[in-house]
Amino acid sequence: MPEPDTRRTVDAVWKLESARIIAGLTRLVRDVGLAEELAQDALVAALEQWPRSGVPDNPAAWLTTTARRRAVDHIRRSERLTRGQERLARELEHRRDPEERDDPEQDDVLRLMLISCHPVLPTEARVALTLRLLGGLTAEEIGRAFLVGGTVITRRVAAAKRTLAERRVPFELPEGPELAERLSSVREVIYLIFNEGYSATSGDDLIRPGLCLEALRLGRLLAELAPQESEVHALVALMEIQASRAAARTGPSGEPVRLHEQNRGRWDQLLIRRGFTAMLRAREAGGAPGPYLLQAAIAVCHAQARTAEDTDWTRIAELYAALARLLPTPVVQLNRAVALGMAYGPQAGLDLVDSLVSDPALRDYHLLPGVRGDLLLRLGRGGEARREFHRAAALTGNAAERAFLLRRAAGIAVDGPSLPTLGEAVRDFLGRDELDAATVRSYGQTLRRLRLALGEELPLAGLTAEQVSRVFAASWGGAAAGTWNRHRAAVRSFGAWASLDGLAAGLERRAGTRARVRALGPEELGALWGRTDLPLRERTLWRLLHESAAGVKAVLALDVEDLDLDDRRVRPDRGRVSWRSGAAALLPELLAGRTRGPVFLSDRRPGPARTPGPADLCPETGRRRLSYERAEYLFKAATRSLDPAHEGWTLHQLKPRP
Repeated sequence: MPEPDTRRTVDAVWKLESARIIAGLTRLVRDVGLAEELAQDALVAALEQWPRSGVPDNPAAWLTTTARRRAVDHIRRSERLTRGQERLARELEHRRDPEERDDPEQDDVLRLMLISCHPVLPTEARVALTLRLLGGLTAEEIGRAFLVGGTVITRRVAAAKRTLAERRVPFELPEGPELAERLSSVREVIYLIFNEGYSATSGDDLIRPGLCLEALRLGRLLAELAPQESEVHALVALMEIQASRAAARTGPSGEPVRLHEQNRGRWDQLLIRRGFTAMLRAREAGGAPGPYLLQAAIAVCHAQARTAEDTDWTRIAELYAALARLLPTPVVQLNRAVALGMAYGPQAGLDLVDSLVSDPALRDYHLLPGVRGDLLLRLGRGGEARREFHRAAALTGNAAERAFLLRRAAGIAVDGPSLPTLGEAVRDFLGRDELDAATVRSYGQTLRRLRLALGEELPLAGLTAEQVSRVFAASWGGAAAGTWNRHRAAVRSFGAWASLDGLAAGLERRAGTRARVRALGPEELGALWGRTDLPLRERTLWRLLHESAAGVKAVLALDVEDLDLDDRRVRPDRGRVSWRSGAAALLPELLAGRTRGPVFLSDRRPGPARTPGPADLCPETGRRRLSYERAEYLFKAATRSLDPAHEGWTLHQLKPRP
C-alpha cells in the first residue's frame, strides 16, 4: 500500500497530466480506450515503484515515458503490426525525453477534448468521458458528483469508448465548419458540468464546488488550446463571474439566497477580474457575438452593479432579447421574462411566462413555476403565487431548493375559507377500495401529471377543460393514439367522480393502427445474450420478456410474491406468465433473498416529492418499481451498438416470432 504522501503526489500529478498523457497515447495507438488503459498501467507502476524508489524529480515525465514505452511494446506485440507502426515505434524509442522537449503537444489534448465530446455520444456519456479522460477523475468521484454509482459511470465510459471505436472516430483536428461544430459540443459539455456544480439538480446541497472547479479548469485549458475562439473565452468569462458568487449564494443552513438579496461583499473579486479579462479576450478575438458572449455580457452587468438597486435591468433585458434571437430556446425566454419583469414591471414578465406554460420543453422545469410565483407575488396575487411555489417544490430534485420554495409558500397568507384542492381530490379518487392496483397505477400516472402541471393546491372547483387540454398538449401531444386515449379515459373517469362535467371536452379520441413490430432474430438474440457486461436487472428482464412472450407492462408489474420459482411461472391469479431456463438461472440472483415488493426495481430511492404508492415501493430496499419508460430507454441505449441503424431496439422486439 503506497504511503499517504506518495499517494497524494501520484493523485495530484495524475489529475494535472493525465489528459496530456492519454492524448499523446491516443495519437499513437488510435484508440482512446486502449490509450487510457496504457496510461493507467503507468499510474499503477508509479504506485508500486515510487514508495520504494522515491518520487522522481519530474514525475509527469516519468509517467509519460513509462506510458509511451508500454505503447511501443503494445504496437510491437500487435498481430496487426504494419510497417508504418514499426517505423513509428523505432522513432519513439529514439525521441528525446519529455522533459527535454519544449513542445507540450497541445494539439493532442485538443484532439482528446474533441473526441470525448464528440456528437456521436449521448450527452451523459460525453460528460462522464470528459471528466474521466481530461479531468483525471475516477468513476467513483464522477458518480459522487452526479449522485449515481461508480458502476453506472464505468458503464457509461465503457459504452462511450466502444461507440467511438465502432464508429471509427478519427483522432484528427477537423477544419472549418466541422471544427466550429465540434468546439460547440465541447463548450456545451463544459458548461453543463459547471451548471450541475453551480445549481445541483438533485441531492441535498445547492452547490457542488468540485464540479465548478473542474469545469473552470477545463474551460481555461480549452482557451489555451483555442486562443482565437471568441466563444471559448466568453464561456470562461461567464463561468468565472458566476463562480465568483458561490460564497454568497447560500445561507448558514445551505438555503438558497436570491441574487438581489446576496451580500455582494462576499463575491470573489479575483474571479470577477479574471472574468473581465476573459471577456476582453473574447472581444479581441472578434466575430459576431455568440450565445456565450451575450450571456457573459449579462454576467458582467450584474458584476458591475455595486448594489442590487444599481443593476441595469434595461440593458440586461436588451441582451436577453439579442440572445433570444440567436438562441430562441424556452429557457432563454424564461430568463428574459425575469429581466423584463425587473426592467418594465412584473406584468411584462408574466405575459411572457404565460406564453411558455404549454411548452413541452419546460414541462418539468421547476424554475418556470418558481419565476411565475415571483411575478404573481409582486402583483399581489398571493394565492396563485403560493400554488406556484408548491408546484416548483414538487418538481425540483434538490432538497435545499425544495425546502426554500416550501418556506416561501408557507410565508404567504391566504384569505378566505379552505377549499378542496386538486391534490386532495386525486388522493381520495385513487384511494377507493374498488380500484385494483393496476388501475391505480394507470390513473395515477395521468393524475400525477395534472398535479405537477397545475399544482397540488389548485382549488378543485377551478380546474377547467382548457387547463387539462394544455397539460395534454405539453405532455402527450406527440404520443401514440393508445397512450393519448388511455390518459383521456383517466381524466374522464376522474371528472365524472368529481362531478366536473366536460373536463375532457377538449380531448378528442384518437384513432390509430398498431404497427407490426419486427421480432429479433436468432443472431440478434445471440449477440444480446452474449452481453454479460450488462447489469443483472436488465439481462433478467430481457430474458423474461423473451421467454414468457408476455407484455412489457405485465412483466414490470410483477411482485416477488407473485413468482413460483420452482414451477417457473407466476401465481394463476396474476396471469399466464411462465419462463424457461435462461430467466430461471437469473431470477434468484436478482431477487437476492427478497420476499416482497416489485421484482424489477429502479436504481435509486425516490425523492420526497416523488414517493410512489406502497404497491410500487419495495419495503426491503426502499426503491421504487422500474418504470416502463426507464426500461425502454436502457434497452435502446444498450442495443444501439448492436443495431445496424444505431438507433437501438425496443422491448417489444423481444417477443418471440409466432
